[in-house]
Amino acid sequence: MRRAPVQRRSAERLTRILDACAALLDEAGYEQLTTRAVASRAGVPIGSVYRFFDNKRALVDALARRNLDRYAERVTDRFAALEAGDWRGAVDVVLDEYLAMKRTVPGFGSVDFGADLAPTAPGRGRGAAGKNANQQVAGRLTVLLAGHLGRGPDASLHRTVLVAVEAADALLQLAFRTDAAGDPGIVAETRTLLRAYLAGALD
Repeated sequence: MRRAPVQRRSAERLTRILDACAALLDEAGYEQLTTRAVASRAGVPIGSVYRFFDNKRALVDALARRNLDRYAERVTDRFAALEAGDWRGAVDVVLDEYLAMKRTVPGFGSVDFGADLAPTAPGRGRGAAGKNANQQVAGRLTVLLAGHLGRGPDASLHRTVLVAVEAADALLQLAFRTDAAGDPGIVAETRTLLRAYLAGALD
């Protein structure tokens, strides 16, 4: 972002811009997205979009960051209802909240936490931007999980969480390529895989 909003009115305008971006991603995809269309949908002058963002890539990156912040908030709220140290319950929360956002949050299916939106051949999966997003997700989840388990977010835990995030990301991409709502069989296998892998590190 070029600048962060300071006044409430400016923050509300930024929210409308990001909401419009999310809706247009669902309707037309990244290639058809334009800053002018976002401004029109948000009901703001085009200059308001450029006051915050250099281009549509920066706009989508900001949407991805907002998605990650909201995801972390949802996971944190759900962790509060779990028994301390219940890592299996925590894994279910992490997976279930991702699936819920994937199915219900506008724009999340296109960008989630920072997918590579450059044109790619079918089946190639994430590029560098998506892998960097996985690092960010793993970092946030490591801190949240460490707090839930009553331990420090050390390098060992971060490595374990990163491996789990990368594995889950690949499998969930497959689940949503197979079924627009997320193939339930593949989702179930993902949950089984995560629990089996994490048991060795967290039991």
